[in-house]
Amino acid sequence: MSQAHPAFDFIRQHAIPALNIGLEEYRHRGTGAVHYHLAAEDDQNAFLVAFRTVPQDSSGVAHILEHTSLCGSRKYPVRDPFFMMTRRSLNTFMNAFTASDWTAYPFATRNRKDFDNLLDVYLDAVFFPSLNELDFLQEGHRVEFAEPGNPDSELVYKGVVYNEMKGAMSAPVSTLYQTMTRELFPSITYHHNSGGDPAHIPDLSYQQLKAFHARHYHPSNAVFMTYGDIPAAAHQAHFEQGALQQFDALELNIAVPDEQRYRTPVQVDDHYALDGEEDTEDKTHIVVGWLLDNITDAEALMRGHLLSGVLLDNGASPLRHALETTKLGCAPSPLCGLSDSSREMFFVAGLEGSNPEHAEAVENLILAVLEKVASEGVPQDTVEAVLHQLELSQREISGDGFPFGLQLMVHGLGPILHGAAAIEAIDIDPVLARLREQIKDPEFIKGLACKLLNNPHRVRLVMRPDPQLSEQQSAAEAARLAAIKAGMDDAAKQQVIHMAEQLLARQNQQDDPEVLPRVGLEDVPAELSIPTGQQDQLLEMPATSFARGTNGLVYQQVVVELPALADELVELLPLYTELLPELGYGELDYLQAQSQQAAVTGGIGASVGIRGAVDDVQRDRSYFTLSGKALLRNHTALAEIMHSMFTSARFDELPRIRELVAQERMYREQRVTSAGHSLAMAAASSGLAPNAALQHRWSGLAGIKALKALDDSLDEPKALEKLAEQLAAIHQQLSQAPRQLLLIGEAEHLNAQRDSLSAIWQQRPAIQNGTAFAAPAAPGRLAQAWTTSTQVNFCARAYPCVAAEHEDAPALTVLAAFLRNNYLHRAIREQGGAYGGGASFDVDSGAFRFYSYRDPRLGETLADFDQSVQWLLENQHEWRLVEEAILGIVSNIDKPGSPAGEAKKTFHGNLHGRTPEQRRRYRARILAVREADIKRVAETYLKPEQASTVVITDAQTLEKHPELGLERVKL
Repeated sequence: MSQAHPAFDFIRQHAIPALNIGLEEYRHRGTGAVHYHLAAEDDQNAFLVAFRTVPQDSSGVAHILEHTSLCGSRKYPVRDPFFMMTRRSLNTFMNAFTASDWTAYPFATRNRKDFDNLLDVYLDAVFFPSLNELDFLQEGHRVEFAEPGNPDSELVYKGVVYNEMKGAMSAPVSTLYQTMTRELFPSITYHHNSGGDPAHIPDLSYQQLKAFHARHYHPSNAVFMTYGDIPAAAHQAHFEQGALQQFDALELNIAVPDEQRYRTPVQVDDHYALDGEEDTEDKTHIVVGWLLDNITDAEALMRGHLLSGVLLDNGASPLRHALETTKLGCAPSPLCGLSDSSREMFFVAGLEGSNPEHAEAVENLILAVLEKVASEGVPQDTVEAVLHQLELSQREISGDGFPFGLQLMVHGLGPILHGAAAIEAIDIDPVLARLREQIKDPEFIKGLACKLLNNPHRVRLVMRPDPQLSEQQSAAEAARLAAIKAGMDDAAKQQVIHMAEQLLARQNQQDDPEVLPRVGLEDVPAELSIPTGQQDQLLEMPATSFARGTNGLVYQQVVVELPALADELVELLPLYTELLPELGYGELDYLQAQSQQAAVTGGIGASVGIRGAVDDVQRDRSYFTLSGKALLRNHTALAEIMHSMFTSARFDELPRIRELVAQERMYREQRVTSAGHSLAMAAASSGLAPNAALQHRWSGLAGIKALKALDDSLDEPKALEKLAEQLAAIHQQLSQAPRQLLLIGEAEHLNAQRDSLSAIWQQRPAIQNGTAFAAPAAPGRLAQAWTTSTQVNFCARAYPCVAAEHEDAPALTVLAAFLRNNYLHRAIREQGGAYGGGASFDVDSGAFRFYSYRDPRLGETLADFDQSVQWLLENQHEWRLVEEAILGIVSNIDKPGSPAGEAKKTFHGNLHGRTPEQRRRYRARILAVREADIKRVAETYLKPEQASTVVITDAQTLEKHPELGLERVKL
C-alpha cells in the first residue's frame, strides 16, 4: 500500500500497465479534498488543482476569477506573481484553464526545487488570493475616458478578458459553438458562455467575483492531481502546510444537474458577424446536435466516441462521406463529432458554406445516413478500425507542447469532477476490451445509431452571416456607454479618472520580487539532453534509427530534399501536402485508402518545411516529409501504405480534390482570429529573408488569400483538371528526388522495422539527381494592413537581424524575452488591454519581431513597440531581470517532448545544420549574455527605418488610422 501523509487517508490504488503508471487515490481528513497521484518513473513532475465552477450567467465570472486569482496572494503580495514566476522558474508548463464547468491551475517542471516553489505559489494563489479590486478592473472590465483625464471625451470599455473574449467571439465557429450549447442546454450552466460574452461581461461586479471565489475555491470543492516520481506523501505535506490545515470541511452542493430533455426536436435560426462582405451566399452554417449520456459512465462515453468515429472519422466514414460530397455546402462543419467537455456529452453533424434554404435538406441528409446505418449497419472492419484508433490514442506517449502527465490528468478531470471513478476515467483499456466483444454483434452499431435517431433532444441550428451585426453590436455598446456617462455627475466622472490613475499607478509600481521563491542560473542543468540516432544505408537510401521508449508504437518518415520546381508548383506545395494523405493510391480509390489507413495506422501526414542556414538566413534548405505511426503489430502494413502513397498516389479523383480544396479553405480562413499574431509576424518578416517570404506564401496571410482565389477559380472550365495535373507533377518530381528514411521505436523492434522496409522498398522510383530548390529573394520592407472580419486587432513589427551562428544571435534572443517580461507585458496587456503581447527572435529568418494578440489598439501598440527599445537604452537594469529572461529561454530549450518527438526534432535539426553540437553551443552562448549585450544589439538592429509593419484589423478601424500609412490588403 502506498504511504500517505497523516492528514490524508489512503483510499485505493491501481496499476495501469498500458500507460506505465500507478493511480493512487487519497482523501484529506479535514476537508474531504481528493488527491489523485499518477506515479510514474518520470522526472517531469506535474501538478494541478481544480474546482467545479458553475456560472449561472455569461458575465465570465469564472474566467475573470481565474485571471484575478493570479494577481497576488496573502503570502506573495506582489501584483503579478504568476507572470513573475514564469521568469523565475524552469517550468516546462505553466497556465490556468477555465472550462465550461471547472477551473484548473496546472504546471510541470523537471526541477524539484522549482516544483516546490511553484506549488507554494499556486496553493497560495488559489486559496488565499488578494483579489484586489484594481486587478479585477484590469483583468475583467472597467470604463475609462477615451482621452485619459478628459471627462468630455467618450467612455470606453477596457479589460484583458473583455478583449480576449471579443477576439474569441469574432470567430464564427466560436459563435456557432456557443449558440449550439445555449440551445442544447436551455436551463443549466452550459446555456451560458463560461468565458464571458462581451455584451454581459460589464454586468459582473467586484462583489460577485469575491462571492464566487468564496463559494467555489474551497478545498471541499477541490481535486488535487499529481504526476511523476515525487511520492504522494511529499505532495500531501505541501498541500497540508500550504493550505489545507487552515480549512474545515464545508457541505457544498456545487454540481451540474441533468438537463431537462426536449420531447420534440427544436429548430433555431441565428446570425454571426461577417464584416466587410456584402455577398452572404454560401456562408451559412447548418448543424444538427443531439444531447447524449453522462460522461461519468465510461462505457457510454466510449460508445459515443465509437459511434462518432464510425460516422465521421475519415472520408470513407458514411456521414463524413455524405457531408463531403453533397452540393448543399462546402465542407463538413468544424463542430462535427462528439463533444465530451460537458457533464452530458453531445454529438453534432452539419455543414459550413451553405445557404439558409438548405436547412431541411441538410438535416434530412444527416438523418438519412443515420437511418441507413441503423438498418444496414456498417462493415465490421470499419468498426474494428475505429476501435483500433481508440486503442492507439490510449497507448501513445505524447507530450510535444503539453506534458504527457498533464495530458493524462486533464483528460480524466471532467468525468472525475462530476463523480466518475478515476480509474475508469484514465484507464480505458477495460472498456475497450468490453467494446471489442460487443462489436462482434452486428446489431451493436445499428443499435447505437437507432438510439441517436430516436433521441428527441435534437437541435437544428442555422447560423446566417450578417454584414451589419458587428456595427449593430458596436452601436449598442456605444449607446450603453453613453447612457452610463449621461447618468454621471461631475463627482462620478472624477471617480472614473481617479480609478484610472490608481490602476496606472498600480501597474507601474515596483514590487519586491524577492518575496517570491526562485531558481537561478546555478540550478540550470549543465547539459542539454539530446537523443542519439544510428545512421545506416537501406537499399542505398540513408536510414536513421532512434531507439526510444514509445510504449509499443512505431514511427516512420520518408524525407526528400525539395528539388527545383516551377514557380506555379511551388505555390501549390502546402495544398499538395494536405491532399496527399486524403487521396487514393495504386489500385485503391480514396475511400478504400482511407479505410485501409484507419485499420492499421495512427495516421499518415505530409508536410513541407524550409529553414534558413545557421550561418546565413539568405540561404535555406527545404524538405518534404511523409510521416506515419502505428502499433508495433502493424509496422509492416504502415510501411506498405507509405510506400504506395509515395510511389503511386492518384490525382485522377477530381471531385475528391475539389472537396478537399474547399475544406482546406474553410480551415485556413478560421485560423485568422485564433492565430492572428502568428500570421501578422510571418507577414511582417516576409520581406526580410527568402524562407520567411515563402512561409508567408505557403501558410500565412498571402497563402490564405491565394487559396481563396484558387478555390473560387476551380469551377471554371478545365481549372480542376489543370490543378490535378500540377499536383501530379509535384508528386512525380518528389518521388524521383533523393530520399532518406527515419525510423523510431523500441530498441528490440528496430531490426524488424528495417527488414520490412528493405523488402517493401525493393520496388522504388529511380532517383533523378538534380538541382535543389532555392527560395526566391525576399521583397524587402513592408507596411501593410490586412483587413478581415474581426472585433480586435493583431499588430506586428519585424527588423532584419542575423543568423543563428552570428555572435549577436543569443543576445537578440535574450533581448526579446527581456522586453516581453519587463515592458511589453505591462504596456500592451495590462495597460493597453490586449490579451497578449511580446517579442521574439526567429533564428530561421533572422527577424526580430514584436507582436500583440487580440488587441483593442493599433497605433498606440506600434508606439509601445518603439518605446520599449527607448526604455531599454535609457535606463540601467538589474542583473536579475536579465537572468530571468535567460532562465525562460533555457527552460524552453530544455523542455522535454515526447520520446518520438524528441527524435524527430534531432533528426530534422541535423538536416538544417541544427546539430546537437550547434544546439548545445547556442544554449551555452545564451547563458553568457549580459545587459550590455542586449543594449548593443537593440541599438544595432532595431532601427525604425528598417522596420516592417503588418497589422490585421477590420476596414472600419483602419479608416480611423490614416496616419499609420499602411497599404490595405483585403484578405
